Amino acid sequence: MDWNWPKIEPYFQDLQTRSLEKRDLHNWMSDWSKLSLLIHESYARFQVGTTCNTTDKKLEERFNIFLENVYPMCDAADQQLKLKLLKSGLNPENFDVPLRQIRSESEFFREKNLPLFTQEKKLTSEYNKIIGAQTVKWDGLEVTITRLEPVSLDSDRAQREKAWRLASDRQLQDREKLNDLWIRFLNLREEIAKNADYSDYISYRWEYLSRFDYTPRNCKEFHASIEEVVVPAAKRILEKRKKQLGYTTLRPWDLNVDPLNHPSLKPFNTANELTSRSAAVFHKVNPKLGAYFDSMISDKVLDLENRKGKAPGGYCTTFASTGTPFIFMNSVGLQRDVRTMLHEAGHAFHAFEKLKLPYYKQHDVGAEFNEVASMAMELLASPYLTKEDGGFYSRTEAARARIQHLEGIVLFWPYMAVVDAFQHWGYENPKAALDAAKCDTTWNRLWDRFMPVTDWSGLEDAKVTGWHRKLHIFNYPFYYVEYGLAQLGAVQVWRNALKNQPRAVVDYCKALALGGTASLPKLYEAVGARFAFDSATLKEGISLLESEMKELEAQA
Repeated sequence: MDWNWPKIEPYFQDLQTRSLEKRDLHNWMSDWSKLSLLIHESYARFQVGTTCNTTDKKLEERFNIFLENVYPMCDAADQQLKLKLLKSGLNPENFDVPLRQIRSESEFFREKNLPLFTQEKKLTSEYNKIIGAQTVKWDGLEVTITRLEPVSLDSDRAQREKAWRLASDRQLQDREKLNDLWIRFLNLREEIAKNADYSDYISYRWEYLSRFDYTPRNCKEFHASIEEVVVPAAKRILEKRKKQLGYTTLRPWDLNVDPLNHPSLKPFNTANELTSRSAAVFHKVNPKLGAYFDSMISDKVLDLENRKGKAPGGYCTTFASTGTPFIFMNSVGLQRDVRTMLHEAGHAFHAFEKLKLPYYKQHDVGAEFNEVASMAMELLASPYLTKEDGGFYSRTEAARARIQHLEGIVLFWPYMAVVDAFQHWGYENPKAALDAAKCDTTWNRLWDRFMPVTDWSGLEDAKVTGWHRKLHIFNYPFYYVEYGLAQLGAVQVWRNALKNQPRAVVDYCKALALGGTASLPKLYEAVGARFAFDSATLKEGISLLESEMKELEAQA
C-alpha cells in the first residue's frame, strides 16, 4: 500500500519499452495485468481501511498521498500502454469487448483530468464522513442512524415515529453542508467533461462507463415503463399495507413494520451468526459457491457489523492481486442485512469466477451485469432461508421474509426511477442544479410522480431533501439505473429457477465466468435473460412477482 511512484514507474517503463509483436503478446499482457492488479489492490485496501474507520486520520492521509502522488501517475502511464497495444494492431484471444473499452478509454483520456479525479475522490470521502458522523441519542446512548433502523419494525407506532423524526432532524442538520458539497461535485464534473471535449457531463459519463449497448433515451423509456407498469403495482402493495394496519394514512415510519402486527423478523444476533448461517445457505445453492464463501471466512475478509465511525452502506470490493473479494456492510440484525449479505456475496462469487480469466481488462464488467450477479443471488438463495437448511427462519418466517423481499423489488423500481431521473435532470440542467432549492423541487416532483400513497404532510423538508440520503447521487453519478436493469434481469433468472433451480444456477455460474469478454446483451443471454427497458418485459416480471407473493401469503 505504501509503494511510491518512483518504485512503481520502472515496471511501466519496462512494459513501454519492450517489444510487442505477436510472439510477445501473452507475456506482455500478463505482466501488464499483474501490475494493474497490484495497483488496484492497493486502492481497494485503502478504500476498505478508510470506510471501516472514517476517523483514522493517518490512514486517510496515506490514502490522500496515494490519490495525489501515485494513482494519477499510474493512470497516465497506463494510458501509454493502452496506446501501445492499440498501435500494435494485435487483439489478444477473447479480448474483443475489452479492446473496444480500451479504445474508448483512450479517446476520452485527458491527463489534465487526473488531479480532478483525485479531487472527486476526496469529495467522496467528505460525503462519507458527513454521513458516518450522523449519530443521535436513543435510550440514553449515542447511536448511529443505521442503529435506529430496527425501531422502524416496532409495532408501537409512536416509537417508530419518534425514531424516524429523531433521525430526520439529525440528517437535516447537515442540509447546508451537503448542498455545498453537491455544488462542488457538480462544478468539478462539468470541468472534467469540458476538459475531455464533451459538450455535457452526461455524454462524457456515458463514455466513461462504457455504456455501448444503451443510451440516455433508453433510460427515459425505462422510467416511463416503470411509471406505466410498476407504479400501479406499488400502489396496490401500499394500499393493502394501509388497510392491514388499519390506518387512514400511511406515513414514512409505517413502511417497514409488519402490517399484520407479527413480531419483527430477527434472523440473527451477531455477525458470527450471520456469517455461519449465510455459509450454510450458499452451500445449498451450490457447493462451489459455498466453498468460495468458506474461503472468505478463513481469509477474514468480512466486516459486517455497524459501528460509529464506519462509512454508510455496503459493498464488495476485490483484492485483485491476492484474488480475494472483501465484503463491507452495516448489519444490525435485520432481514435487510440478510439480503445485503446475499447480494454482496453474489458480487464476491462473480469476482472469484472472473478472476480466473488471464488478463486484467477481462475482469472489467459493466455494473448492469455486475448487479445481476448480486440480485440474482438474493433470489437463487431464497428457497434455503429456513433453519432446516441451516438458514435463518422457520418456514412461516421464511415466507414472510420472501414476501418482504419480493415487495421490496416492486417498490424499488419506482425509487430507482426517481434517483436516475433526478440525475438526468441535474446534468441536463447544470446551472439550475447549482441551486439547491431547485434540486429540492425536482426531487419532490419526481417523488410525487413515482412514489404513491405515503403521506408526507408536515415533513416537507425531509421529503424534498431525500436526494441527500442517496450516496450514489454524490459519489457515483449515474450509477443507479444499473440496479433497476439488473433487477429485471435477476427476476428473469429467478423465473428460470422456479422451473429448474439447478440449471439456473449452472447458467448463472457460466455467465459470471465470462467476466467482461461479452457484451451486455450477450451476458444477459448467457444467464437466461434479456437486456430490456420495455413495459412488456416489466409486465411479465410484475405478474410473476405478484403471483408468487400470493402463494407465499398462504404460508406466512
